[in-house]
Amino acid sequence: MLQTDYIMRLIHEFFKALDRYLNKDEDRRGDEIVQLYNEFLGPADFFRTAPMDDVMDSFRQYPESERLQRMEMLAELYYADADTATGVLGDELMRRSLALFGFIDRHDRTLNFGRKAKMAALSQRLAGSDRN
Repeated sequence: MLQTDYIMRLIHEFFKALDRYLNKDEDRRGDEIVQLYNEFLGPADFFRTAPMDDVMDSFRQYPESERLQRMEMLAELYYADADTATGVLGDELMRRSLALFGFIDRHDRTLNFGRKAKMAALSQRLAGSDRN
């Protein structure tokens, strides 16, 4: 019960912080996305550059009951990060976000229309960037 309360509070705090970040002007966001990675998941450099197999393996440190929620937090960070990143980094962050959202969608027992919409948007944006 305490573990469930902890993860629920963590998720609540994460989405509040992410919402504050997203509601700022792009010019004022600065390195805040890096702080969100560091505060809620771990080193931003690792999550941005490590092979996805290593990223997925990193979730083994958490109890199984928390893994999907933590993966969803990372998918949301990738999604937000991709909005301001450009070029190769932006495309890579979109691919990572789409892969995580897809994994979560296959393993989560709840239907999440927001996730489905983000997956569709990411697929469309990636298809557009592949043409360039």
